[in-house]
Amino acid sequence: MTYRFPLMVVGTVAVDSVETPFGQQDRVFGGSASYFSYASSFFIPVDLVAVVGRDFPRQYRKILEERPIGLEHLTVKDGKTFHWSGKYEADMNAARTLATDLNVLLEFEPTLKPGHEPEYLFLANIDPDLQMEVLNQVKRPKCRFVACDTMNYWIDNKLAELKKVLARVEMIVINDGEARLLARDVNLVKAARKIQTMGPQVVVIKKGEHGVLLFYGEKFFALPAYLLEEVFDPTGAGDSFAGALMGYLAKTGDVSFESMKQAIVQGAVIASFTVESFGLERLRTLRDGDINKRLDDFRKICRF
Repeated sequence: MTYRFPLMVVGTVAVDSVETPFGQQDRVFGGSASYFSYASSFFIPVDLVAVVGRDFPRQYRKILEERPIGLEHLTVKDGKTFHWSGKYEADMNAARTLATDLNVLLEFEPTLKPGHEPEYLFLANIDPDLQMEVLNQVKRPKCRFVACDTMNYWIDNKLAELKKVLARVEMIVINDGEARLLARDVNLVKAARKIQTMGPQVVVIKKGEHGVLLFYGEKFFALPAYLLEEVFDPTGAGDSFAGALMGYLAKTGDVSFESMKQAIVQGAVIASFTVESFGLERLRTLRDGDINKRLDDFRKICRF
């Protein structure tokens, strides 16, 4: 089947090693672009831009092929696939990184093919220089909405480059620790306002089990997390959240404040499924009925 891809994600496709109180998995299919694209594909076809090594398992590529995910920009290079190893202990909101092997990611040069310019673009958590390379290839106003993610490492080591990216995007999606570090302010409201002065007028701050905050210009919205009795693997929850959020926006073509609130709810629901198993396994069994039921439950939880 041939798809049109209004949404594009640029990020990592990885093979992870994850340990949680519920078990250990040595070769988990991961990466920011993997989680993002699978989550967003529940709403709209998505074009995935990433690089993998010759060792990337064929069965993992088949997992992506299960969904309307474009793989023309999934480059295969000689060498090994990006690998991350982490351990979750008592605090399931944060992992202790044991190893990060960039491998072929060191040689990643994202190049968009002619005719693949997106209307909605998400720059997942990668080097700001690579994010800028992609930004320089998209055309405005055809690409009408750009969002990005980042992490502590880039804030600490490439702040100047990151700020150049922020000056050219409409939205940033980060966690509370990253927001405080980027803004140099412990108060999240003040932090969000400071980040808005850097460029993105929409600031989404993820707070793990404590929900999410949306700052949209002068407007504000807060959403609790969907409560779960057991969280097996939080890896990829944030990327799944962003994927569903952007997928909903691209599907509706509406980036207003009211639409953004709905998109955040969709993101929170999809992320709540992601953490119920290792890697992408729970999302692979997800059906529309499961999503709709959890949305109904969420509405009941939040109504007063």
